[in-house]
Amino acid sequence: MKRIASVSAVLLLLISATESAVDQLPDAVGSARPAARADEQRGRRPAGPLVIVGGGGTPEPVGRHFVKLSGGKQARIAVLPQASSRPDRGASSVKMFNSLGGRSFIVDLEDRRRARERIESATAVWFPGGSQSALYEALEKAGLVALIRRRHARGMVVGGTSAGAAVMSAVMISRSPETPALRTGNTPSASGLGLAPGLIIDQHFIRRRRMNRLVGIVLDQRGRIGVGIGEATAIIVSGGRFRVMGKNSVIVVDPREARIDRPAAGEIQSAGGLRLHVLKAGQEFRFQKED
Repeated sequence: MKRIASVSAVLLLLISATESAVDQLPDAVGSARPAARADEQRGRRPAGPLVIVGGGGTPEPVGRHFVKLSGGKQARIAVLPQASSRPDRGASSVKMFNSLGGRSFIVDLEDRRRARERIESATAVWFPGGSQSALYEALEKAGLVALIRRRHARGMVVGGTSAGAAVMSAVMISRSPETPALRTGNTPSASGLGLAPGLIIDQHFIRRRRMNRLVGIVLDQRGRIGVGIGEATAIIVSGGRFRVMGKNSVIVVDPREARIDRPAAGEIQSAGGLRLHVLKAGQEFRFQKED
């Protein structure tokens, strides 16, 4: 099919691209126009902003912005490091946020009641890196998934990096596929927190050449937009749109107007009319229509 060849050509171009080359793209994509908050207009408190980092270190301006969103000097940032098995997990995040003027602390999930109290009292939650599957399983086992969703819906700021970025999706990429083929069901997925509605987040995106797995899961999941975030780069999600911060690029795979075939499990995928956006710092993308 001719459309398969055109999609494959796009994939090869992007996979071979470097972070520095992508950074040279023009400013035409996206808009800096502030969004009117429909929830505020209706007198309803909007969901809190998300700060989603693609791994590879959190740039200081991104960390500083997270602290500011979280309350500045009054920020109380609960660090949930259960994605990692390291004995010092979470320590570097606490050090970073404290150095930027906030107050942060690690939440131990062994005492579930105490963990809930600490999250209830926090102005923000932060998820460091590791394994997104291990992180979600730990939160679910501790009975914290619904609490985090509820607090975020009522305005709490949530952020994370690497695995802590992937877990923001409702449909989460749980690990890399065994082969790079674009076949139905090839990209492993699992439930995530669902804090970024309609988005599937991938991290370490260009450096680790993850275009195949993101395109594959976008074709599997009707209507969901794929967002691949480069290292040392973040998206700030609020009001149905996101803005890019950091050093590198964000790739968006938008299937909303595409013609997508629905082959059986394990069969070759195909699509026509996928829209591709390559964004850099300061640019924005709207993924939900304004009310």
